Amino acid sequence: MKEDFLHYLWKFRKFDNLNLKTAQNELITIIKPGDYLELSGPDFFNAHIKIGDQKWAGNVEIHLKSSDWYLHNHEKDPAYENVILHVVWENDTAIFRENNTEIPVLVLKDYVSQEIIENYYALVSPKTWISCERQLNEIDEFIFKNWQERLFFERLERKSAFVYELLEETNQDWEAVLFCMLAKNFGLNTNGNSFLQIAKSIPFSIIRKESFEAGSLEALFLGTAGLLDGEKEDVYFKDLKFKYFFLLHKYQLVKTHVDPVLFFKLRPDNFPTIRLSQLAEIYHKHQNLFSKIIALKSAKEVYNLLNVSSSEYWKNHYQFDKESSKKAKPLSKSFLDLIIINTIIPIQFAYSNTIGESVTEDLIDFMVEVDSEKNAVIDKFNSFGIKSANAFESQSLLELKNEYCNNKACLKCAVGIELLKNN
Repeated sequence: MKEDFLHYLWKFRKFDNLNLKTAQNELITIIKPGDYLELSGPDFFNAHIKIGDQKWAGNVEIHLKSSDWYLHNHEKDPAYENVILHVVWENDTAIFRENNTEIPVLVLKDYVSQEIIENYYALVSPKTWISCERQLNEIDEFIFKNWQERLFFERLERKSAFVYELLEETNQDWEAVLFCMLAKNFGLNTNGNSFLQIAKSIPFSIIRKESFEAGSLEALFLGTAGLLDGEKEDVYFKDLKFKYFFLLHKYQLVKTHVDPVLFFKLRPDNFPTIRLSQLAEIYHKHQNLFSKIIALKSAKEVYNLLNVSSSEYWKNHYQFDKESSKKAKPLSKSFLDLIIINTIIPIQFAYSNTIGESVTEDLIDFMVEVDSEKNAVIDKFNSFGIKSANAFESQSLLELKNEYCNNKACLKCAVGIELLKNN
């Protein structure tokens, strides 16, 4: 049994509320269970409880065993001095306040039905992909849709934490933050960290100054990536290498080390040479890109704005010195969908928070236009009858699986709580 089960029992009063007594044999009447706080300090804040003939207002702390109070060092924390009731599953020791008065204890196991306990174990115990996979499609659609919205914004909150980190690193330069985010996501999972290191290695002021010449940006990106090291017969390679070292000298840059970019197991269109060239073309085509990104309201606008291809050389190359059949290499719709999900929407969300604007409905409408992601997690939910029609739904399902199902956090999940209620 986990403590979150006791939190659930107390929050929803899933126990016999009649004739409750403390371990000290005083009658308990719960007027208000308090507000559940998932922060440091007592579990439930501002509870109203009558113990014996005395009404109390204060906090409630919950543990599996009463001795956990000392295990967690609550006796040393002033935040726990206002605890009016200690709710436990097992009462194995008395707990005293600083003034030497004993804290009343409610032993919850004496008032919980065996049926509720069995339902709890039936939910959290199965060794399946997710605990509720056989019951998931029984959840009321209204409840599930509301939960999906909450999950979507929880995921955005986590993603925006990285945006705020970059803001601190760039002295609140949103253009530089966008550049770092775009670079990272142009590298996908394989080269994302390397591309981010490349972006962080080049002051964005230089990107601004050199954006009028796409070849200069390409030389900077490929040179910083280490792709211009060594010697080759290729004329374009020599030209980029000359430009790169000229720019190092011009801006007095020190050639920095970044993690090697990888080609292995990548589809050719995702080779770092192609993606870095496309990134250079974007910044050549668009000055003040951040203001344009913030103004976007639909996927179609993204496809129009970021309609770029790699430079001319890469139309018949994937690597230097290796000519291939000629093929234009524009940013594909599926790739731009990933940029919307992982760059544009998080940037818009974080920016709206910093200026105090609410764009929740706009972001949902935006994501509904984007195709659902296709991966093993989404396929598995689909097999349980939970379809993902768009990126709003697929992002919600990924958050559900990664942050709730994987952590067996059923009692913090609207689905788990609803299933226990129904049972």
